[in-house]
Amino acid sequence: MSSPSKDPRPFKRAILKLSGEALREPGSTDNISPEIVDRIALEIKEAVATGLELGIVVGGGNFWRGASASARGMDRATADYVGMLATVMNALALEGALEHHGVSCRVQSAIEMKNVAEPFIRRKAERQLEDGKVVIFAAGTGSPFFSTDTTSALRASEMGVDVILKATQVDGVYNADPRKDPNAVRYETVTFQECLTKRLSVMDATAFSLCMDNHIPIIIFDLGPAGNLSHALRGLPIGTLVHGE
Repeated sequence: MSSPSKDPRPFKRAILKLSGEALREPGSTDNISPEIVDRIALEIKEAVATGLELGIVVGGGNFWRGASASARGMDRATADYVGMLATVMNALALEGALEHHGVSCRVQSAIEMKNVAEPFIRRKAERQLEDGKVVIFAAGTGSPFFSTDTTSALRASEMGVDVILKATQVDGVYNADPRKDPNAVRYETVTFQECLTKRLSVMDATAFSLCMDNHIPIIIFDLGPAGNLSHALRGLPIGTLVHGE
């Protein structure tokens, strides 16, 4: 396996990408698990207490998937806008849990909804991060046809972060699907170029290109086990590091 030219751990500023499904209890019919959100908030609190500047991008797949709705006949742009609104609900739930534990945070939405969130303004978000606030970026990019992976890469580029931490349901990047191939091998580190050459799945193509072009490392890790998020946020070795040459 490859070794990074510069390990981004520890890092000062990061984007955490959470899927909407991460906020739901597996097998439950509830869209959001207050217990899971509370656990995520506590682990974030522990990490930001060390001085980490943290932005969060959360998906909306626990409520809605625009691509799936489009495949069933719904206009794609409309379906994606519905999905963006779903991310706002998740962002507000996470904001409430963080504030309950005394973590100062702000939700900035790419779609204006001034009664519940601030509009996304890059310089304002930067100042909030510098002031120690957690900034939750909601409503995707504000435009259809872009995933929340792409939102993560875009906000990471705009905020000048050191790394993107992508929380998933697997513990890193493998040379094959570990759910289908028991002999699949996990990479501890891998370069962007190797991901392209070996067709390794990390992010969608647009998001991956943004990270590669802007030299933003990505850490893929499993959110499931308690403590994993805290480990990732505090810069302890976990998952797979995707990096430049």
